[in-house]
Amino acid sequence: MNILSIEFIVFNIGNYPLSLIELVGTATGLLSVWWAARANILTWPSGIVNIFCFFLLFFQTQLYSDMLLQVFFMITTAYGWRSWAKGAVERKIEISSIKSKKWTLYILLLLVGTIIWGLLMSNIHQLLPQLFPEKAALPYADAFTAIASVIATFMLAQKKWESWLLWVLVDAISVFVYFYKGLYVVAVEYIIFFGIATYGLFNWYRKKQKEKRSV
Repeated sequence: MNILSIEFIVFNIGNYPLSLIELVGTATGLLSVWWAARANILTWPSGIVNIFCFFLLFFQTQLYSDMLLQVFFMITTAYGWRSWAKGAVERKIEISSIKSKKWTLYILLLLVGTIIWGLLMSNIHQLLPQLFPEKAALPYADAFTAIASVIATFMLAQKKWESWLLWVLVDAISVFVYFYKGLYVVAVEYIIFFGIATYGLFNWYRKKQKEKRSV
């Protein structure tokens, strides 16, 4: 049996069969978010493994927005890894805040992106039936978390502490989506993500204030 299939079960948690790909994706996802909350550069390489696993997992469960989101994650992860590594050498990138004008832009991108992506995902099974034979599940909720995650990851790569505000919102909605789809381990993971994101929000804000005072 293909080890990358959700049918490749490693063990059962009660009555829930846990696949290898969900286990590895969940574990590396937790590590990545924890290291991000600690502003540790290891968040990026662990994130790459998580992205690969979840790309395949979401394709097999018809969460197409989440699947395609992993492509954007791979791009922003490469950017973030390079940016943090360069900043560590040159000591140029510090935790900072987003200007009010950029917040307006981000909110506009989030709303417009959710509508457009949601419409696309609602009809993706008709547009590309050979690639996406099943109708997308919860296309607009999925689209919102996808677009918000892209924006939040880009903000994270720039070390903006407000990125954690978006992550808290994304994690809260994702818990509902994954419980609905029966991905209970992933749903529990996102409950943990919610807690880590809350910690990251306060930790990064505290670090920003500390860096500001040391200037």
